[in-house]
Amino acid sequence: MKKNNTIKVVLITTLVCLVLSWIFKAAYFQGEFVEQGRVQMGLFDLFNYPLTALSYFGYIALFLLVVGGFYGILYKIPAYRNLLDKIANAFKNKGMLFLSIVVVCFALLVSICGLQIGLALVIPFVVSIILLLGYDKIVAALVTVGSMAVGLAGSTYATANLGVLTSSLNLDYNYQIWVRVVILLVGIVLVIFNTFMYTKRSMKVVKAEKTTVKKAEKEDKQVTVKVEPEKKTSKAPAKKSTKSSSATKKGTKSTAKKTSSKTRKSVNKAALKDEDIIVVKENMDNSRDYLVPEVAGSDHKIWPLVTLFILLFVVFVLAFLPWKAVFNIDLFENMTSGFTGFELFGFPIFGKILGTVNSFGNWMITDMFLPMALVVLILAIIYKVSFDDVLDGFIAGAKKAFKPALIALLVYTILVVVTYHPFQLVLYKAIIGTKFNVAKEVITAIMAAVLNVDPSYTFQTVLPYFTSVVTDVKNYSVVGIIYQSMYGFTTLFAPSSLILMVTLSFLKVSYGSWLKNVWKLLLELFVIFLIIFIILALI
Repeated sequence: MKKNNTIKVVLITTLVCLVLSWIFKAAYFQGEFVEQGRVQMGLFDLFNYPLTALSYFGYIALFLLVVGGFYGILYKIPAYRNLLDKIANAFKNKGMLFLSIVVVCFALLVSICGLQIGLALVIPFVVSIILLLGYDKIVAALVTVGSMAVGLAGSTYATANLGVLTSSLNLDYNYQIWVRVVILLVGIVLVIFNTFMYTKRSMKVVKAEKTTVKKAEKEDKQVTVKVEPEKKTSKAPAKKSTKSSSATKKGTKSTAKKTSSKTRKSVNKAALKDEDIIVVKENMDNSRDYLVPEVAGSDHKIWPLVTLFILLFVVFVLAFLPWKAVFNIDLFENMTSGFTGFELFGFPIFGKILGTVNSFGNWMITDMFLPMALVVLILAIIYKVSFDDVLDGFIAGAKKAFKPALIALLVYTILVVVTYHPFQLVLYKAIIGTKFNVAKEVITAIMAAVLNVDPSYTFQTVLPYFTSVVTDVKNYSVVGIIYQSMYGFTTLFAPSSLILMVTLSFLKVSYGSWLKNVWKLLLELFVIFLIIFIILALI
């Protein structure tokens, strides 16, 4: 399987959508089902639609580039590597504890705040620690993508993700809340369990490779011993034999050295002990330089870095919690309006300096640019990083983030295609029928999630039509559970999944390698979700 093939997978998915636009008729729902005939996608559209995606969703690609630049600057600060090392040492021989903490935190942040895209701000930091703990990139992908996927499946109060779903089905944000909490907890447990099982399997591979190396070295020694006695033959042949033996011995040692060296390269420098810290290079890029900064030359004070990171994270969480929409708390709206409206000699000084500023609870991911800029500016002053180094670091980091940013644009191009050539509603109409059915809704939800990148577009595409033909409202809460759970589930494997394809591109993990290692988790989640849906439908 070729490495790092995410762009190819996304492009193939786009071409499949192009072909589908020629096969199926187009239709849309606006109070009623309206059929348009066939609205085929052309070759010029294939090149124009990425520009359309850029105009609508370019801020997401920009966010990824800025995050890359942010970490590029941090790589110029030796204290950043010291911080990573200290955290890794703190969890030495407790790797699974760290992984479990990350899974729980990520899942909760996505479930409550809808931060599946915003978490790109902390993923490079977390991935660096995971690799320093000795785990491989598949573990990093399982922990990050897996936790975000189950956070989406068990969304509780993420208004950005659930707004269209709740309004389309006329539900409030507390609908079936305990069921969603159960789905979230079950998903978290399964992600942690499958990560643990993967590390356990990988440890066996490492041990097997170590055994192979030892066996090869032992065989090399035995060959050398057998050759040496030939020196003790008659005088004339002895000299010849000595040369021959010496050459053979030299050749054998050289061969052994090459064999041993080659084999050792395939074996990971894993754990310090035979515990849960492992590294497996199967289908992985050999270099980790772009994910882990260079070792710092000496010990540097890390408390300024820790303090600013904590402040940044607090702002990050507070800014995206649904204070007004869900918790009915207008404190931050009042504080923001009071602060920006404050006048000095009749002049709203803070409002003019800050410009347009949203209150906590209403931030977009691009609003994080200013806090990030302030953090790196203060760090550059404290750690005496020159302006040229800051600029060079930002450019280097942005270059590394270019491919994930491109993947994001290409994924949203798929959304543009299915929006401008709306063949999907014809498929949903054929499946849904006029009565609620768990199996039909599961299939429709998965299809909608594959074709539409964003949860809001996913629900908007099918649910208004669904409510027009299935009028029995008693099942609407079950339908809501099915659609949000299946959306989160689909992000684990769909080639149009933003969080999956961007993360795989960042880690340089192939799509095929990912599917090979995640299929058991997919099966477990699907079976458990299906059982929950059936129980809810029967109650």
